[in-house]
Amino acid sequence: MDRKSILRKPEWLKVNLSHTKGYAQTGAVVREGLLNTICTSGRCPNQCECWARGTATFMICGDICTRSCRFCATKSGRPAALDKDEPERVALSVKRLGLKHCVITSVDRDDLPDGGAAHWAETVGAIKKHNPNTTIELLVPDFDGRAELLDVIIASGADIVGHNIETVRRLTPQVRSRARYDLSLGVLRYLKEHGARVKSGLMVGLGESDDEVVATLRDLHDAGCSIVTIGQYLQPTLEHHELKRYVHPDTFAQYKQEAEEIGFDFVASAPMVRSSYMAEQALAGAKGENAQ
Repeated sequence: MDRKSILRKPEWLKVNLSHTKGYAQTGAVVREGLLNTICTSGRCPNQCECWARGTATFMICGDICTRSCRFCATKSGRPAALDKDEPERVALSVKRLGLKHCVITSVDRDDLPDGGAAHWAETVGAIKKHNPNTTIELLVPDFDGRAELLDVIIASGADIVGHNIETVRRLTPQVRSRARYDLSLGVLRYLKEHGARVKSGLMVGLGESDDEVVATLRDLHDAGCSIVTIGQYLQPTLEHHELKRYVHPDTFAQYKQEAEEIGFDFVASAPMVRSSYMAEQALAGAKGENAQ
């Protein structure tokens, strides 16, 4: 029996790819703003659903990453210079979409002296200027753990600062090209100790055991993380890290229970969960509020 028959996509991972009026309107805002989204570059399976609801996760600092992580569909190589007008265009697009909560991520920019930190801060400032009632969530790179760059991110005043651990300790060298497990934990710990509300996420299906997932959750919580997402890894191409298993929804429910018992304020754990999926609910949950 070949691998394709063994790892045939299960029914619970089938998604509706129909394009609605809301999807088209969101796409138009993204195109007219000359913006990138992780929805598209990361081949997110929730793109149709989220765009139909009028929301998207903007990806700043270009669309080419200086790293080449083996799980990620984003292009890697030599990026172009930063677009100085991008922060303003992102902010105006957030306004056009009427977002109550916006999520911003980026490619890694190891080619820049500050890793793009100032550009991040400018983007947050522009969003706040044009959208004073919108809450802001950032999903940032590790900035090589440099405190002075993390300080720039913290000082921007975002409501949530996320940094994904991505996978368990044992698999990190196989899956992430430059990042290190303990460095990511250190980044999360620093963010928490300096006043940020901290979020992280990991994928499953890369070859980890359930015990390793729980150990990672404990590490994240110990580092100060209060919000966590757990979702199914979907191998982008044959050149990427091999998909080892499809994790059953019941197992995701067990991960959620474990995480809640560990003490996280908000846990999203399901096959289709991604870092920014239903992010507004995560913020409300972390605040102890009822999501609207």
